[in-house]
Amino acid sequence: MLYKCNFCTLFFVLLYTVCFSQNALEQRESMAPFNEDALLNNIRTLSSDTFEGRRTGTKGADKAKGYIIDQFQLLNVLPLNTNYEQRFSFFTKRINYNGTNILGLIKGTDNPERYIVISAHYDHEGIKNGEIYNGADDDASGIGALISFAEYFKNNPPKHSVVLAAFDAEELGLEGSKYYANNSIVSLNKIMLNLNMDMISRSETKELFVVGTRFNPTLKQVITNFDQTEHVKMVVGHDGEDGLENWVYSSDHASFHKKGIPFLYFGVDDHEDYHTPNDDYENIQPEFYKESVKLIIAVFKKIDTLNI
Repeated sequence: MLYKCNFCTLFFVLLYTVCFSQNALEQRESMAPFNEDALLNNIRTLSSDTFEGRRTGTKGADKAKGYIIDQFQLLNVLPLNTNYEQRFSFFTKRINYNGTNILGLIKGTDNPERYIVISAHYDHEGIKNGEIYNGADDDASGIGALISFAEYFKNNPPKHSVVLAAFDAEELGLEGSKYYANNSIVSLNKIMLNLNMDMISRSETKELFVVGTRFNPTLKQVITNFDQTEHVKMVVGHDGEDGLENWVYSSDHASFHKKGIPFLYFGVDDHEDYHTPNDDYENIQPEFYKESVKLIIAVFKKIDTLNI
């Protein structure tokens, strides 16, 4: 009898533990700010061979453009202008390119006349010597995060208005963001901040660098006092003062910085697959990527409560 009682007690304890753990897991997943499977699917899709490396002006870039616009529409993101496209042309190395920025709008609830531009670039290196440069980390990872921001805003509308900017021609000299900054649909004096994401899906050291705090005391205070996580170490650096490679002008945030607009740039150190045909989805680190996007969204939430 005692044996049966102990067995029954043990059974119910195990059953409670399993149920509690399952409920805790479901609660944790329901608290996630975006669909993690969708995040991974977006980076996997955009960095597949179907998109042929997404080089500016190619069929692969057109496919990427269509994919991003489709995602914006599904997530109820408004076009910033009459449509999502901001077209531009430029010359480099005597070649004429036609590029397209993709610009979406989320209207703010409290400060709709002040804007935060969240950006990533969707172009990459294309096909070289018969090999496809898929650019999973650079920068399908940033575009995947941009789409997850759009998903997050469906249930969590921002206080400030947000421009979701998928820039073209970053790899050809930041041409897309330059054009936007020089032909901004939103007056530059209404843009409070640029939050730029370029290469955020893999790091052997679990370090996600944030650049830009040296130029703005408020942003420096936000990042310095931000709670860290065990999965991602947010590190201030590469800002021209620490002896590391200076990233202040290394991606699309530079176009905003040159206009005097505060910025935060999130990115990882260059890795062995940077600008090679091996920057594929199979080489990203999914857990690091998901946690990095969560962290960046958390930083946005804090900044959205401020006036910078």
